[in-house]
Amino acid sequence: MPAGGNPRPTLVGSLRTQLETGTAEELMTTVDYNAFTRQLMAEIRENGRPTSGPMAGRPLMILTTKGAKSGEPRSAVVTYTRDGDRYVIAASKGGAPTHPAWYFNLLANPQVRVEADKETFEATATVTQGADRERLWDQHAAERPEFRDYPQKTSRVIPVIVLERAS
Repeated sequence: MPAGGNPRPTLVGSLRTQLETGTAEELMTTVDYNAFTRQLMAEIRENGRPTSGPMAGRPLMILTTKGAKSGEPRSAVVTYTRDGDRYVIAASKGGAPTHPAWYFNLLANPQVRVEADKETFEATATVTQGADRERLWDQHAAERPEFRDYPQKTSRVIPVIVLERAS
């Protein structure tokens, strides 16, 4: 049993096969998204990153925010890049017209928990602006090329957030 006492979710039959052999696009249309997310979270917690399927090796973290309305913990898997000691995430939602729910949560409560690279720590989230946002977006999109097309898919400015370890 992994640390924390929670049993690792197990995948059976076709879902495991799809995770191991499918593309990310295929998975989002054919796989139970909640099961896929649970598996990603289990792999991130166990190995620091996903180790199988189309997300293997990608820099993904578990971001836990406090619900803006409920006050309950809410966890999401997000990709990140680094800017020195800071983690950088983008509220892209794949270029959707609306922000992801976790973005509204961290606006209301900027204290978050990060699980990445086999570490868990508290952090403060800050939405970047101006030249700093542009620099960090360009860096993020250079390291994560799938992000390059997202601005053309939406009329909103995609927020870029830095996560700094709480002292």
